Amino acid sequence: MLTFKKVKNNQIKELAGLASAIWHEYWTCLLSPEQIDYMVENFQSETAVKNQVENENYTYYFILQNGETAGYFGISDKGDYLFLSKLYIKKEYRHKGTGTGTFEKIKQLSNGKPIRLTVNKQNTNSINAYKKWGFKTIESVVTDIGSGFVMDDFIMEAAAG
Repeated sequence: MLTFKKVKNNQIKELAGLASAIWHEYWTCLLSPEQIDYMVENFQSETAVKNQVENENYTYYFILQNGETAGYFGISDKGDYLFLSKLYIKKEYRHKGTGTGTFEKIKQLSNGKPIRLTVNKQNTNSINAYKKWGFKTIESVVTDIGSGFVMDDFIMEAAAG
């Protein structure tokens, strides 16, 4: 059974540890170890997540499968749309409906607004999943994130509803 638990302030350290573990497992085929470390520190560390929650209108949720932590997602209400910033699932829970069930929850949380996300252009598995869930590519962007690293992404959006 799939359930979701909103991350509380005293659980941000746990979330950051989960993020680091998933990122270091998942991204090794697409990004250098240095870029993974840099992105985890700057976007998924305890300090970064606290800042996102306190200053950037982010909300994070643990994804639980039969009571076990299967992953997490982070969203931010941007007014005209809901930004799906992060959706990461542990390896052993992938390709078992966890992502699809989580997206249904995210649609509920969007309150009928379109949902927008960025995805690495080389992340074919995620792109295919997003397309299956009704996302369409609306833009292509390269973002300088500092220290010589860039994010080469598609911006995708799923219509409201």
